[in-house]
Amino acid sequence: QVQLVESGGGLVQPGGSLRLSCAASGFMFSMYGMRWHRQASGKERELVAFIFPTGGGVSYTDSVKGRFTISRDNTRNTVYLQMNSLKPEDTAVYYCNVAIEGYDYWGQGTQVTVSS
Repeated sequence: QVQLVESGGGLVQPGGSLRLSCAASGFMFSMYGMRWHRQASGKERELVAFIFPTGGGVSYTDSVKGRFTISRDNTRNTVYLQMNSLKPEDTAVYYCNVAIEGYDYWGQGTQVTVSS
């Protein structure tokens, strides 16, 4: 079965960095685009970044452009989100996501807290 397992979250000061990882299994990872979403307390889940199956194309929501970088390693079935210059408003639970044949699969999420 499809499994997505996020890791790498934690508490970081404003201006700091974190690298999130999402280990995937149960499907042909190299054939699917992957997404990172986040959900802050009391807010709707939002799409943060997307990467094409081969990694040749990426896109970001405006609020993270220039600070976050999505990447993938198809040999390790893993997608990453490098987050630099973190701000308090980046505080949220971060989820990775894949859509397969019209169905969305989600990981359990990893908490990122940006605070001094």
